[in-house]
Amino acid sequence: MLAWGGIMMAMAGITNAAGLLAARLFLGVAESGLFPGIVYLFSMWYTRNEQALRNGIFFSTATLAGAFGGILAYGIERMDGFGGLHGWQWIFLLEGLPTVLLTVVVFFLLPDFPETAQFLTTEEREMVVERLRIDAGPATETHFSWLQCRMAFQDWKVYMHMIMYICSTIPLYSFALFMPSILAGFNLDHLTTQIMTAPAYATACVATLFCAFSSDLKKERGFHFAVPAAIACLGYVLLIVTRDGPTSMRYICLTITAVGNFSIVPPMVSWFTTNIGGHTKRGVATAAIISFGNIGGAIGGQVYRADDAEGGYVRGHTICASLAGVLVVLVLITKWLYTRENARRDRLTQEEFVREAEGEDLCDLHPAWRYWT
Repeated sequence: MLAWGGIMMAMAGITNAAGLLAARLFLGVAESGLFPGIVYLFSMWYTRNEQALRNGIFFSTATLAGAFGGILAYGIERMDGFGGLHGWQWIFLLEGLPTVLLTVVVFFLLPDFPETAQFLTTEEREMVVERLRIDAGPATETHFSWLQCRMAFQDWKVYMHMIMYICSTIPLYSFALFMPSILAGFNLDHLTTQIMTAPAYATACVATLFCAFSSDLKKERGFHFAVPAAIACLGYVLLIVTRDGPTSMRYICLTITAVGNFSIVPPMVSWFTTNIGGHTKRGVATAAIISFGNIGGAIGGQVYRADDAEGGYVRGHTICASLAGVLVVLVLITKWLYTRENARRDRLTQEEFVREAEGEDLCDLHPAWRYWT
C-alpha cells in the first residue's frame, strides 16, 4: 500500500510517455499482491460458509469506488491551475495521499493470523482456531510445505479456475475501463457521462452483496457464479441489439451488464479458496489463479477500439458476450466435476478409504474432504 500510494503521488511529476509507462509498470508491481493477499487472508480467518460475503463486502467497495471515482476525478480536474499544477496532477496526488496515510493504520491494526492476533484474548484465539480446524476437516495442514507448492501446480482445479478467472476478468476489466466511452456513445456530454456511471455501479454493488450473501447462505458456489455470468452475457447481447434504441433502454442494458460482471467476483474467488485445502497449497493456488486471471486486465484494455465506437462497440460487446457464454459452460462443467468427485468419495469402501488416506499433506485430496459445488 505504501509503495502503491507513493508511486501514485510520484506520477504527478511525470513529463513524458516513457515516464508514464515506467510508473505504471511499478504501480502494477506494487498492486499485484493486494487482491490475492486479501482473499487469502479472509480464508485464514473465516469458515468456508463465511468467505463469499466477506469477499463481496471487500469487492463491493471497489464497485462503489467506480461509482464515485469518475465524478471525483471530474471534480478534481476543476482544480487545474491551483498551486501551479494541472488537474491531472491533482488527481494523482489526492488519490495517492489517503493510501499512504492509511498504510500506517493498517500496519498496526490489521492482524496476520488468528493464532497471533493480539487484539484477541487467549480464549478467543483458541475459539477462532478451533472453529477453523473443524471447518477444514481433514485438510488441517497449517505448516509451510514445498510438497504443497508442487501440488498446487499439479491440481486440475487450479488450471480450471485459472481459465474461468481470465474469462471473467477480460469482460470485467474492459467494462470498467470503457464504461465512460460506452456511455459517451449514448450521446451524453462529458459531465453527464461521468455522473451516469454512478447508478450502474451502485446497482452492481447491491447485486454483488446479495449474490455473495446468498452463496454463503446456500453453501453453493457454481450456480451463484454461472447465473451472473449468464446475466452479463445477456447484457452484452442487449447492448448490441439496442444500439440504435432510446438512451434509457441502452442504459438499462448497460446496468444489467454491470450487475452480471461485478456479481461474479465473490462466488468466483470464494470457490477456489473454499475447495483448496492446506494453507500453503491454498496460498500458492490463490496467487497463481489471480495472477493468471489478471492478464485479463491487459487484454481487456484492447477489447474496445476507437474504430468500433461509431457502430456502438458491437465488436467489443460480441467478444465479451462470447467470453461470458464460455464462462457459463466452464462453470457448469466444474460444478459437475466437483459433484462427481464427491459422489465417488461417498462410494469408497473402507479399504479404499484407508488406502487413499495414506500419505502426508493430502490437503483436499483426502477422501474425507468434500468439495463445495
